[in-house]
Amino acid sequence: EADGVIRGRVALLDRNAIGLGVTAFVAVKAGAHDEAWLTRFSEGVAKIPEVVELYRMAGETDYLLKVVCHDIAHYDRIYRRLIQVAPMGDVSSSFAMEQMKATTELPLSGLPQP
Repeated sequence: EADGVIRGRVALLDRNAIGLGVTAFVAVKAGAHDEAWLTRFSEGVAKIPEVVELYRMAGETDYLLKVVCHDIAHYDRIYRRLIQVAPMGDVSSSFAMEQMKATTELPLSGLPQP
């Protein structure tokens, strides 16, 4: 922990048991490619608790978000908040039908030793 390798300790919850059984992946094309837009977008998305992961991507999609929610109506409310964060070129959502693998474990075996 003192070296920063262990960043925190958490409890892993069953999302279905607490009513967050819908997962959406949201692909965003930036409305602008400058530092001001990126700051506005990343700070705005950070305020939406249902967005549990945010990635800046290479390729056709500029940003990829993982969103957890109760149902499609809940997702629509999140979407409406998201599109107010910053001007976007395009927003496309895909919904997971089945989670086939999920882990928080990192593959430590075979890593080079410091």
